Amino acid sequence: MIWAWLIFLGFVFAMLALDLGVFHRKSHVVGFKESLGWSAVWITLGLSFSILVYFAYELHWFELGHSVDAVDKVVNTGKLAATKYLTAYVVEKSLSVDNIFVIAMVFGSLAVPARYQHRVLFWGILGALMMRGAMIGLGSVLVQNFHAILYVFGVFLIFTGIKMLVMEEKEEHPENNPVVRWIRKFFPITREFHGQHFMVRAGSQWSREAAEPGVEPKPDPIVDAAPAGKWLLTPLAVALILVEVTDLIFAVDSIPAVFAITADPFLVFTSNVFAILGLRSLYFALAGLISKFRYLKPALSLILVLVGVKMLAAKWLKIWLGDSFNLTVLAVIIAILATGIITSIIVGQKDKGGATPS
Repeated sequence: MIWAWLIFLGFVFAMLALDLGVFHRKSHVVGFKESLGWSAVWITLGLSFSILVYFAYELHWFELGHSVDAVDKVVNTGKLAATKYLTAYVVEKSLSVDNIFVIAMVFGSLAVPARYQHRVLFWGILGALMMRGAMIGLGSVLVQNFHAILYVFGVFLIFTGIKMLVMEEKEEHPENNPVVRWIRKFFPITREFHGQHFMVRAGSQWSREAAEPGVEPKPDPIVDAAPAGKWLLTPLAVALILVEVTDLIFAVDSIPAVFAITADPFLVFTSNVFAILGLRSLYFALAGLISKFRYLKPALSLILVLVGVKMLAAKWLKIWLGDSFNLTVLAVIIAILATGIITSIIVGQKDKGGATPS
């Protein structure tokens, strides 16, 4: 099975190297059309991977499809593995949309130049892949050895879904963020952006580089006061750290949601990876439109509650629904997500049509 992991990770790193090293080698503003194109590429790759999953588990490539899935106590056939992968992918993809709200808030409050946002998200998602890999490995061990942990996950997801539905979001400035306050205790942070750099050395050319080409760099009293040669973090580094912390917080919700579907670590990890890889392009496509989808958050809350209930009542639901159990769960999740999006569009058009000019 180790070869399946190595080939998949090799493909992921090759795609990331192609992304940053070729298509985004020079920092630029990612336009709406470009972001839609990349979103289509990543979604197509994510969905197409289910075909490989089917054949890999059906034909037992790289020894896949031999072990018992700790969630439903059955061996995953090609059809079952592909269904579980698609369900996990849709859940992760839909929950990652909620992450866009927070990322947009971080970039807006720090006034991160649009041309450098892709760079922050690239390295942020690379770090997220490593963090999630570790969390999935730990979660898989817990589920395999302590099956009762699934019921804890189920209650947690239901609680999280209800809390997401009833609690109001508060916009918090990064200056008041406890993570930023903790960083300031150990590292000085520059006041201005210094090009695309996450760190600058006082007295170097980097410390005199402007955030925008052709624009005279602003004086930075933090850098000027620092001893020559001292390293300082830039606001771009603060944005990167906050994006990493945000993903870690969201992973605490989303990874248990996937373990409600399958405990197969390969299916959990690959579905997570494809959902995260498309998050950057999805951010640039939806960041300006996300506020218009007012019923998306209630839909995501309902999905979390549904997955939590599925985790708690899986035994009875499987008896009731039979072999179509996993397909039914996938169909209901897609229906909830589609209803939230369509309702938001219809209500938004009615509000726009009913608005009277002032």
